[in-house]
Amino acid sequence: MLLPLAMSNNFSKIPQHIAIIMDGNGRWAEARGLPRLEGHKAGTENLRQIIQGCVDAGVKYLTIYAFSTENWGRPREEVEGLISILELFLDRELDELCAEGVKICHLGRLEAMPLKVRRKVEHSMEITCSNSRLILSVAWNYGGRDEIVYAIQKMIRENVQPQDVTEELVGQYLFTKDMPDPDLIIRTSGEMRISNFLIWQAAYAEWYITPTFWPDFNKEELFKAIASYGQRDRRFGKISGLNNED
Repeated sequence: MLLPLAMSNNFSKIPQHIAIIMDGNGRWAEARGLPRLEGHKAGTENLRQIIQGCVDAGVKYLTIYAFSTENWGRPREEVEGLISILELFLDRELDELCAEGVKICHLGRLEAMPLKVRRKVEHSMEITCSNSRLILSVAWNYGGRDEIVYAIQKMIRENVQPQDVTEELVGQYLFTKDMPDPDLIIRTSGEMRISNFLIWQAAYAEWYITPTFWPDFNKEELFKAIASYGQRDRRFGKISGLNNED
């Protein structure tokens, strides 16, 4: 259950938008002699405290990388299991998330998802659409390159002229058109890859890589990432206002 803001945070700077590559579920399970799907279930359970942590810290947007366009290439049993876990999460958590003011959004090709799941995702977005306490975006059947292809295709269909194409216009054709770019991207499990995640939007995001597997990435770990972000000097390609470095 999401509680009222329980802490007067001591962070020097709060990211408005945190995005997370939730990596390491399978390895977490294998290290415990469990099937990989048990790791994915544990990772889904972990979402509760991370959502609470973002609320406590004052983060307004949380985006989670749940299933990539490449994940369809995993064994059929694992893919079907991941779909079932998404359904279970929506069935179990939706009412509480809605009551606590969380708005659910979807990033990716929704039309490619199984009909039953698609309807549940659409329902979750519909009943939470007026919420604003935290915007929770679930990137499911999402790929950064696919998103850019989708944007280009849509611009062509709408007869956008080459001279009218700007970065701002492209942004309006992306799945993330209604939210700011991520300030902080967290990747668990220690892997040093972008993995086709928000590759347009992450141009000037700060990255935080931790060896902790996702099921063990608790609220304390989240706060460490936010504290680290607060120490960064974000220059966006310009000269620092603090130390005048190039």
